[in-house]
Amino acid sequence: MKKTLPPLIFLFVLLILWQAGAMGLDAAYILPSPIQILQKLWELRQPLLTVHLPATMNITLIGLLISVVLGLFLAILMDLSEMAERSLYPIIIASQTIPTTAIAPLFVLWFGYGIWSKILVTILMTFFPITITVYDGFKSTKREMEELLISFGASKKDIFIKLKLPAALPAFFSAIKMAVPLSIIGAAIGEWLGAQKGLGYFSRRMMTQLDGAGVFAPIVLLSVVAMIIVAIINVLEKILVRWRKEL
Repeated sequence: MKKTLPPLIFLFVLLILWQAGAMGLDAAYILPSPIQILQKLWELRQPLLTVHLPATMNITLIGLLISVVLGLFLAILMDLSEMAERSLYPIIIASQTIPTTAIAPLFVLWFGYGIWSKILVTILMTFFPITITVYDGFKSTKREMEELLISFGASKKDIFIKLKLPAALPAFFSAIKMAVPLSIIGAAIGEWLGAQKGLGYFSRRMMTQLDGAGVFAPIVLLSVVAMIIVAIINVLEKILVRWRKEL
């Protein structure tokens, strides 16, 4: 209760302030109240949960999986080769200076309104934190530990598997927790700019109808899904990185 009660109280206060502000503004098309959003979620539960949410999560999971594979590959490559680090690091940084809203329409033009234009937006937004965070995790290993393993006759492969991988595991979970919300945002942005289904598409359609609660309903649903996924990752992290508590 000591851990859960303060955040619950804080959330309750925020909802009360939001409700009071929405009632005072009295313009639901601009700022709907939490009650109106919950009512809209209940009214639209069938299309949201059976059509639009699965479409968005399909894009999110595929894009996140590709980003994890790509991010780990780049991080390992830069850790193993100094030349690869010098070549790839500036390009990886430069890729994040491209505005997503500028490149996403180009993806739609190149790949159409299918799933891959949205997946590419998701990858563009998520591979960066995975790559950089895991790479920093590799570099965080202490030189003294490496020298100790070398003195025991360990090879570079042994050092990487037995020292660097465990050391980078907390960084990997941190990267995944950052990438999950970004992947959902990327999928929603891709759907917003061009799609036939998905929560981003649904929110845009509600905006054209000046339905404020309809705009917020898929956003709230995405936020809840992101929090659930991150909570699951937290549980996995506690199971797989038990030694972290000892530090």
